[in-house]
Amino acid sequence: MSTTQAEISSILMDKVADWLTQSALAGDDLETLVKGFCERLAAAGLPLKRVHLSFSMLHPLYDALGFTWLRGQGLEVEGFRSENGVHSDRFLTSPYYHLLSNKLDHLRRRLDPSVRSEFPVFDELRLMGVTDYMAFVHPFNGDTSQGMMGSWSTDGASGFSDSMISALLRIQNHLAIATKMAVLTKLADNMMTTYLGGDAGRRVLDGQIKRGEGDTIRAALVMGDMRGSTKLAETSGREIYIDTLNQFFDAIAAPFNRKGGQIMSFLGDGFIAVYPCERHRAQSEIACQAALAAAHKASTRMMELNLRRKEKGLDDIKFGIGLHVGNVMFGNVGLTDRLTFSVFGSAVNEVQRLQTLTKKYPHSVLASKDFAGYCGANSWLTLGKEELAGIKQKLTVLSPDLSGALALDEDAVLQPFHDRISDAEQVMLLHRDAARLSAGDRRKLQ
Repeated sequence: MSTTQAEISSILMDKVADWLTQSALAGDDLETLVKGFCERLAAAGLPLKRVHLSFSMLHPLYDALGFTWLRGQGLEVEGFRSENGVHSDRFLTSPYYHLLSNKLDHLRRRLDPSVRSEFPVFDELRLMGVTDYMAFVHPFNGDTSQGMMGSWSTDGASGFSDSMISALLRIQNHLAIATKMAVLTKLADNMMTTYLGGDAGRRVLDGQIKRGEGDTIRAALVMGDMRGSTKLAETSGREIYIDTLNQFFDAIAAPFNRKGGQIMSFLGDGFIAVYPCERHRAQSEIACQAALAAAHKASTRMMELNLRRKEKGLDDIKFGIGLHVGNVMFGNVGLTDRLTFSVFGSAVNEVQRLQTLTKKYPHSVLASKDFAGYCGANSWLTLGKEELAGIKQKLTVLSPDLSGALALDEDAVLQPFHDRISDAEQVMLLHRDAARLSAGDRRKLQ
């Protein structure tokens, strides 16, 4: 009896279900879980040619993760940004759209070469030798705002037998439970990284959540601030103000979140970033030089932003950046039931005062003598010594020569998102919005 006609072993399928449970309990990530699951289904005797799974993700930057497994070729993973796009004709004629717009759970089609394809994607699947196809939607929370959707494809001559379909439907529930746990774990990591930063997020996830917990670390410090924001807030509408503020942060703050830098928090129209380093000169030099390179990049990006604003008849956005180095306390402070994770100490106060001095001096970037001393042969202009509020000793203030071409070597990394919205991404964008599609909207799109 051929594989496509054989009964699927319930014992082996139970083993796959058990593995899913153990993988979820072990905290395996989605990629590990999906790849292991697909390989085990194939090993259990299911003649799968292709499996596609997509998971909507509550994330400030991304909508979804998509996985495509091909027999003998492994797993391909895609991360999809959170950005509205126009759905392509290809997607609007896809099985996924048909499922979502008609509120169906499953769709099964035999791919007969003699019959015109109901969906264009079937033409591509036929070229892969696929004979039978089944798509599904599996919500996590009772609706399609979060959940899993995907498809099974086989190239077996007889297609999917009833026992295969039964096995897939049963294992689909186990997969949904396991992947939901992995999605929630990924969600927690995403949220911590996005809102607290990479290092702080990992510390919190590792259990450093009590008030007063933390460390004393050495770091290069950066404080940035936008000038004239109060006037802008008073003279422009909320949307214009927030849009301008985000333009400012995109231009000036992004370079300080690379090459070892971490933005700890956004403070109104400003931010503070750190470059943690060991307590010896070599590491301090690396941290300070990385911060200085980011200051050069930030200044260049602000010039480019202001040129674009000028072309639109908008005023320049002015800014100030302070650079310093020193020991800081890195940890939790606040109320027992409402904490923040940030850096504190005299060095933080000093870099804040340095940034404020950009209002006094005609320079947008100022640094302490200690910081400049770790930056090698870079040109510096000494502006004088300043008494800073709350600081006992006068601080020597310098300004770097920003006319040089000191640039980061990872410009591509500064633009992490793809410009193209793939068909898989469109699936997840509609998946997220499906609950909000009115009957009228569906009639227009079909």
